[in-house]
Amino acid sequence: MPIAKLKPRTTAQREEIVIARQMHQALVLHFMEGLTQAQIADQLGISQATVNRLIKRGRQLGLVEIKIKSPVEPLVDMEERLLALGGISRAVVVPTVSDNPQIALQTVGQAAARLLLDEIGDGDTICITGGKGVSAVVAGLQPPRRFDVEVIPATGCVQGKHYTDVNHVSTLMAERLGGHSYQIHAPLFADDSEQREMLINIRSVADVFKRAREAKVAVVGIGSILTDDSSYYDLHPSSSTDRAAIERSGATCELLAHLLDDRGRVCNYSLNRSLVSLTLEEFASIPTKIGVASGPNKAGPILSVMRGDHLDTLVTDEATGARILEIASEEGFSA
Repeated sequence: MPIAKLKPRTTAQREEIVIARQMHQALVLHFMEGLTQAQIADQLGISQATVNRLIKRGRQLGLVEIKIKSPVEPLVDMEERLLALGGISRAVVVPTVSDNPQIALQTVGQAAARLLLDEIGDGDTICITGGKGVSAVVAGLQPPRRFDVEVIPATGCVQGKHYTDVNHVSTLMAERLGGHSYQIHAPLFADDSEQREMLINIRSVADVFKRAREAKVAVVGIGSILTDDSSYYDLHPSSSTDRAAIERSGATCELLAHLLDDRGRVCNYSLNRSLVSLTLEEFASIPTKIGVASGPNKAGPILSVMRGDHLDTLVTDEATGARILEIASEEGFSA
């Protein structure tokens, strides 16, 4: 059998192989080892201009793939998965920077504060609830200028702890922003539904709620109910002794002091009927509604509020977001 003989390479072919080898070396030295073009030229014994041409040609031929791994990529993915659960049109998830719940809430508050500053302009009205979440937003505000805005309570007032006093929180937010606040001179809870109607129709109270209904942006907290650290029990003296009735009502969370069930529906509970607050129907008319909450005990309540379609935007932290998704998955809702 005759033996096939390989044809000798031409000069042009040999030059192509040399150039291809140099191109590979230059690309590896530059993109993987981080050498400058001058260092590569010195190492390969060619001119810097040649190195430049080799690298440029290698990229044109698709020999280089640059992948940038973003540190926020997992958070973006979590935001998309939260959106897929429904009930919100925007999710902002920040890293969980500490196991200390106060530090975690502080970080969430700062993120919500930045979001609020992006949303508002001169002449706008912001309506707010009291609570630790909204207080964290106020603490996180660092406005680049003064905003001529109005800050309006969305609920009646509970005096006592600074974060339960919506007038106090409203005043602080207005001072931070450079605007002015309105005070509400009515309690959060009336004695009964008849007294509620009377309070709601007092001119000064009615004017506050009218302004709240016309707000451009609302910033609210999301309250837990079934845990010992729930701030709901700071709002009414009888609520802690009436806990059995609260549990029988099916309440899982609180929004604007309304007790809601796991589908985000208002529960049949006596204090809901005496509540001096915007109704959830009135609240729904506000264009931008931002909910702020963090902590493992808030995951279930957040999910309930989402299922009720009460918010546009959720601001929370990574650990809380992960727990929300975990609960949704356990209950057969996947994202």
